[in-house]
Formats: sequence, C-alpha cells, structure tokens
Amino acid sequence: MPSGATIARQRIRDLLADEVGTIRKDAPRRVALVYPSPYRAAMSSLGYQTIYRQLNGLADVVADRAMLPDDVAHYRAAGAPLLTFEREEPVGHYPLVAFSVAYELELGGLIDCLDLAGVPALRTERGASDPVVIAGGPLTFSNPAPLGPFCDVVLLGEGEDLIVELLAAFDDCGGDAGKLAEALAGRPGFYVPAADGDRVPPIARASDERLPARSQIITPNTELRSMFLTEAARGCSRGCSYCVMRRTTNGGMRIVPVDEVLGGIPEQARRVGLVGAAVTDHPRIREIVRGVIDGGREVGISSLRAERLDDELIELLRRGGYRTLTVALDGASEKLRQQVERRNHERYLVHAAELAAAHDLHTLKIYMVLGLPGETDADIDELIEFSLHLAGIHRRVSLGVAPFVAKRHTPLDGEPFAGIAAVDRRIKRLRKGLRGRVEVRPTSARWAWVEYMLAQSGQSAGLATLDAHRAGGRFADYKRAFRDRGCEPTGPVARVPGTRELIALRRSARKAAS
Repeated sequence: MPSGATIARQRIRDLLADEVGTIRKDAPRRVALVYPSPYRAAMSSLGYQTIYRQLNGLADVVADRAMLPDDVAHYRAAGAPLLTFEREEPVGHYPLVAFSVAYELELGGLIDCLDLAGVPALRTERGASDPVVIAGGPLTFSNPAPLGPFCDVVLLGEGEDLIVELLAAFDDCGGDAGKLAEALAGRPGFYVPAADGDRVPPIARASDERLPARSQIITPNTELRSMFLTEAARGCSRGCSYCVMRRTTNGGMRIVPVDEVLGGIPEQARRVGLVGAAVTDHPRIREIVRGVIDGGREVGISSLRAERLDDELIELLRRGGYRTLTVALDGASEKLRQQVERRNHERYLVHAAELAAAHDLHTLKIYMVLGLPGETDADIDELIEFSLHLAGIHRRVSLGVAPFVAKRHTPLDGEPFAGIAAVDRRIKRLRKGLRGRVEVRPTSARWAWVEYMLAQSGQSAGLATLDAHRAGGRFADYKRAFRDRGCEPTGPVARVPGTRELIALRRSARKAAS
C-alpha cells in the first residue's frame, strides 16, 4: 500500500504534467501560497494566480503553491501531508504560509489545510517553530473577522501592493509572528486580529499600474478548462445594494485599455476569459471580444449584463464558442429589483431571450437571488409568470437560485436571513409553478445560513467553525457551535428554526397548496 507522502506526490505530479506556465526557481525567501479549495477551483482563481506570478517575479522570493486535496478524509486516513506543488515540500516547513480565501465557506478548507500541514489551527497555539500564517483574497472585501483566530495578519482588499509591504515587514521582524503583528497593527490595509479584535480596518486599493491581472498557468484541470484569464476592468460603477463590489468600493470601475488586454494574451492561449465584476460595461467590449476571436481563440466573459447585449455582441460570443447565455436577474420582482438598485428591467431579459433564440444558443441561464428583504409569495408568483414568458421565447431556460446573504460594507449589511424554511418553501413554490417548463437549480438554504452567520459575525464565528469542523462539519454541528459560542449577527438576530417549527411550516405549506 503506498504511503501518504507517495499519494500526495503522485497527485501533484499528475496535475503538473498538464500545466503550462509553472514557475520553478530557488530563492532565500520562501512562501507557501495555499488555496483552501481543490485544484480545479484554485487554478480558476485569477487573484491566486496573480499573486503567484507577482511573488515569483521578486528576485529573492519563491512562492510555491498548495491546495486543499479533493478527498481530505482519504489524505487524513493515509497520513498524507499537504505538500507544495513546485517543491513537494511540506507546507508546515515554510516560514510564511499565505492563504487566498474567496468566500466564507472556505474557512473549513483553511482549517483542513493547516491540519494536513501539521500547523496548529489557532494562532494562539502556535510557537516560534511554526510558520507565520496570513490571508487575503476576495473574502476580505466583506468580513474577514472569522479568519482572526487562525491568521496572524490579513491583507484587506487588493493585495498586490500589500503583499510586498508585508514581506518587507516580515524580514524586518525576523519572521516573528508577534513582532510582525505589532509592526503592521494600525497600518492601512492590514487587519491584525490580536490587536483589532472584531473591528476590521478599511480595505486597500492597489495601484492602477498593477492592472490587469492575468493568468500565469494554463491547465485543462480547472472549472474553466485550459482558459487564459485576464482582467478587462476592475471594480464596478453600479450601485446594487447587496454587492460588495458596488461603485463605492475602490473608486468604482477601472477600465483596462484594449491594447493592454489583447497584448497580454500569450500566443499559445486558445481560450480566453475576460474577468471583472461588470465586463460588459467596458466601453470597448465589442472591440476586445472581436480581437480575441479574430486571433482564432474562443472567448468567455465572467459577467454579462442583459441591458448591454445586442446582435453584434451575441454574434461575436457565438463565434467565440458560446452555447449558453448567462445573465442575472437578482430579484424575484420588479419591485424588489428597484429596492436593491439592480435596475434590471424585464424588457432587458426578454431581449436577452430573443437574442439567445435568434442566435441559436442552447440555454438561457438566469441567476436569481431569493429571500431579499420584504419578499413575499406574490414576488415569487411574478417570477414564475415572467419565467414562463421567457420559456415561450427560448426553448431552454434555467434559473440558478441562491438565497440572499447580507454582506458587510453594503447598504443591506445587517439585514436578517430570510429563514431556511421560508427559502425552501419559496423554492418549492417556484419549482411547482415552473415544472416541466423551466429548470430550477437552487443552492442550499442551510449552507447559505451558515455563510450568513460567518458574513455577519466576528472572530467567535471562526472559533465556532473550528468546533463544527472538529465535530464532523455537518449543518447540525455548525448550528450547535454558533449557539455555544454565542455568535450573533450584527443586525437583527436571524435564528434557525427548530425541528418542530420546520414541521409546522411544512404542514402549513401543504395545507395552503391543497
């Protein structure tokens, strides 16, 4: 039977064999760059790849990657260590371990990575021989406080400039975690949990000279198979009140010139993904897409705004390999969309359906948010009626439904979670009204509630996550841990209904349906 280390090394070598752009170098300053989700997600992250390239671009620094294994239980049972890809060295042997965290539910993956690395999860239990643990990534735009129990320092917002500043401070402090925390406490863009508690400082903005972020590695083993990613813009000029990337974040939308976008695409790239919070708001997006396609490449766009679509753009996208037209509605009714400043009128979605049909695209996929403040069954019924109308225009319509989770630094910060039973009941109502006509693909209301608790709580929620993870990581474990740790959202308390309440709500729903 192969050893745990053999299992880990073989997995790494299999993945490395398919990569183009891997960086291998030696340098005196070593960083383990860890992503707390599996490889397919990690190598689809433009931010993760950008920091990897940037750190390795420094003459005296080497950054080696590590990711959460696909099967953590198998790794743990086999005694397999968490190894870096480039050096096959245990992550726990690096003096600095840097996590890139995208969203709240990756906190469990961060704990698993530290466990597999042999590093105590809690910063208060680590000693002088343990690595300094830092974190950054998209999560820091909302609420990084639950990272506090595990991290010595958290970089807030755009990390390209901050990581250089942190490395300099790390050297000045001789790699001592306590001295590093003292040196960075109070500096703009750094959250030092030991000093700041639950008070998170403002996020930072990187210099525009750092734009655009681009992929370093191309691999077929990702969610975005063999796709080279590049920013067309950063930030957003819109004001959707539920979104952490709204116009008040880092000065709104920053446009990357067409020549910089197209000029940075490597010759070997056959598929190109244009990344940003509102890519189709780029004033010259058609020129960019045409440039990608005329180069003999396929194209993908991370965010399509329905009101920006026209025949020219859809025909370009179809030529570039598009088979599914994906847009967002984000609100079950016109009233709710106006309430959250989404300003996405039904006529834009109707036009999108007409364009998808006219250009023979296979599916019209629409992202939806359920459980917005003030939502009622009447709003769901309006969505049902509108979705059926769209299905009459295009043969295949799919709704991707996610429960609303209030995030910090947005106008809806502190709004309560709609409730697990309420969200499930509305999804059931939606499915019943659309059965056989429109596909409904919801995400879990239970795990959305866990996300909500992490998004709206402080460091105690991180400790609760550790408790829940140690207990098995089931929903019931999280529910118990949040209660035992006294975690409460910053706004009105959103309580998870008990079993009897859930049964009563289901009976009421069945009675109403009959």
